[in-house]
Amino acid sequence: MDGKVLSMRINETLIDDRFVAVPGGSVFVRRWRPAETSSVVPLVLLHDSLGSVAQWRDFPLQLAERLQRPVIAYDRLGFGQSSARTALPSADFIIEEAELIFPVLCQAMGITRFCLLGHSVGGVMALTIAASKAEACEATITLAAQAFVEERTLEGIRAAQQQFAQPAAFNKLMKWHGDKARWVLDAWTGTWLSPAFRSWTIDACLPHIHSAVLVIHGDSDEYGSVAFPQHIAAGVAGPSKQVIMQHCGHLPHAEQPAQVLDLIADFMQS
Repeated sequence: MDGKVLSMRINETLIDDRFVAVPGGSVFVRRWRPAETSSVVPLVLLHDSLGSVAQWRDFPLQLAERLQRPVIAYDRLGFGQSSARTALPSADFIIEEAELIFPVLCQAMGITRFCLLGHSVGGVMALTIAASKAEACEATITLAAQAFVEERTLEGIRAAQQQFAQPAAFNKLMKWHGDKARWVLDAWTGTWLSPAFRSWTIDACLPHIHSAVLVIHGDSDEYGSVAFPQHIAAGVAGPSKQVIMQHCGHLPHAEQPAQVLDLIADFMQS
């Protein structure tokens, strides 16, 4: 284990923070451990393109208490409290996270088996990890994950790019990422709007995913249509379930948290 572990308790759940050395720097990791556990296999959360551990808010705590299992979240390099980056991500940044960073994190944390939950591109990373580490992955959950690049995806990113050109919106991003906020924004828009990324799809991974998969998507997601969850659920090798949430955008766990928690709890119990 790398770095000092800082702990606190909320209700009956122990929360500990640490930094773990990975290729390129160190990542900030937070773990929620409920007093009563039905499984020691953790649920690992992977955040979106502008996300961080802090932006999950109390969702991980609710998951840990509801599922009675450890929940772990981390800031990817360049985000939140993790080490800063200077170069923008490559077009292979999703595979690199799955193959270069995640295994090192698991080794440092003593994780041999896991479940995954990812939001947006974090969901894509969860699927990629589930494919490359199929023997260790017990279940995979995606929230608003992409399956390929739609014009709707690009339109949503361009609209967000204009929004973040306003100081008030950019200052909100700085709240979570500090002086890394400009890199975070450029990493997202620069990668997804690049012509080199236009042909990206998740297709190569899907046939290698044998864990049970729950695909959650909002019917009003501004970054992708319901073609995404349909494509993912139909393509995986293991059992899958897709849920299209009504009157829901790109943040199902923030917009309709109670329903999302129910869906996840039912899926994990089954």
